[in-house]
Amino acid sequence: MKAMILAAGRGERMRPLTDHTPKPLLPAGGKPLVVWHIERLARAGITELVINHAHLGIQIEEALGNGRQFGVHIAYSDEGKALETAGGIANALPLLGDEPFTVVNGDIWCDYDFARLPAHAAAMRDNGDMAHLVLVDNPPHHPNGDFLLHDGRVVESAPSAQHSKLTFSGIGIYQPALFSGIPRGSIAPLAPLLRGQIALGKVSGEHHRGQWVDVGTPQRLAELDSQIRSSQNAAHA
Repeated sequence: MKAMILAAGRGERMRPLTDHTPKPLLPAGGKPLVVWHIERLARAGITELVINHAHLGIQIEEALGNGRQFGVHIAYSDEGKALETAGGIANALPLLGDEPFTVVNGDIWCDYDFARLPAHAAAMRDNGDMAHLVLVDNPPHHPNGDFLLHDGRVVESAPSAQHSKLTFSGIGIYQPALFSGIPRGSIAPLAPLLRGQIALGKVSGEHHRGQWVDVGTPQRLAELDSQIRSSQNAAHA
């Protein structure tokens, strides 16, 4: 399967760090955020990658090249201006093919095992689901979450009050047809598409209980950098 890493957003809350560096190239633990994704995808056997970009995108292409140094092949989708998530995916559809593909936000860090994704993609081909979402525990800056998870399905409401909303991690698998109605080059958010398919019962999901960070502010980036370096030092002690 193919994977797309979303790297187009300017990251206004990350300024001034992003004034001269695109957010996915900001380092954590001595490595750009996007490289953590690339290496984990490669270890999972997902080696055909697409990276979309807009803000300072040429720096991303210069830093990563064709991906050979990471054991992958990278194609680029230059949006010119950021098209939001669904618009950016729709713009890149010619590079993504006809099979379900993975999308990963370029401004997160996690230890999710990407090797789980191909099996979910295969299930989607068989059952007609339009999306599979990886959900995580709600972080302090997003305490109310996004979606409920019930019996492996992403839902807006659950029959039991014991269920509480989880946060969408920015990792998902999608059918190309989900974006086929969006004209290339147009701005379109992802959430309305997902909610429409959730209402139709066409979205599966899973709860990742491991590490996950939405690197949305300089403070969170600094905290992540410290966390990773502490883990690295402990491993070499």
